[in-house]
Amino acid sequence: MLNVQGKWALITGASRGVGYQISLLMAKQGCNLILHSRSLEHTRKVEQEVMALGIQAYSVQADLGSEREVARMLDEIEDKGTQVDIVFNDAAVQVGYRSDYWKTPISDFDISFRINVVAIAMICYRLMPKMVERGFGRVINTTSGIADQPEQAAYSASKAALDKFTKDLGVKVEGTDVCINLTDPGWCRTDLGGPHAPNSVESCVPGIVVGAFINDGKSGRLLPAQAFTGMTLEAAVALAETM
Repeated sequence: MLNVQGKWALITGASRGVGYQISLLMAKQGCNLILHSRSLEHTRKVEQEVMALGIQAYSVQADLGSEREVARMLDEIEDKGTQVDIVFNDAAVQVGYRSDYWKTPISDFDISFRINVVAIAMICYRLMPKMVERGFGRVINTTSGIADQPEQAAYSASKAALDKFTKDLGVKVEGTDVCINLTDPGWCRTDLGGPHAPNSVESCVPGIVVGAFINDGKSGRLLPAQAFTGMTLEAAVALAETM
């Protein structure tokens, strides 16, 4: 299992839900963190919590629906001289449930693809070449198992596009120590998942982070977090490397 102590990880959507769980777990493993949210106020609490665990951390803000703000966030990270070793592209938007799906507004697709696909592509295209140059990196993109719901077509289509993007890019780094993979937290009780989801947000741990700890040079896999619920991190990583 990879030792991430002293490495730097960027976590989008770090202030709540799944991103918050990722932040705490990575900090407990000694990983330094860049915590993203739409507002610096949102990450103030988690920043204090993870720094209390003895790691370095700072926050960045960006509306991931704005290409300009995503670029500015990445510029800020570069200007600080931070070497980003690990990326968790966790933040996403799930627009309203369209009962009359025949009248789904095209704007649903616009915002879903800008946040759930384009922003992630911008982050990967900026940070992964540096990982390749250094010979090390981990990228974990959060997808969804949503299916057969035209009521949420924009969200579903954006996640399908993210899957394709991740698998295709993975071909280019296969066999190296730069790995890009997918994770699916499952349907959890979060602001995005809603109060009626069957799984607690804590159930996605440790599976949601195993992509950061694998050490087998494989990319393009789906590592579903619910497959690792209740396991130790070490056992979860060992299982992930067989997938």
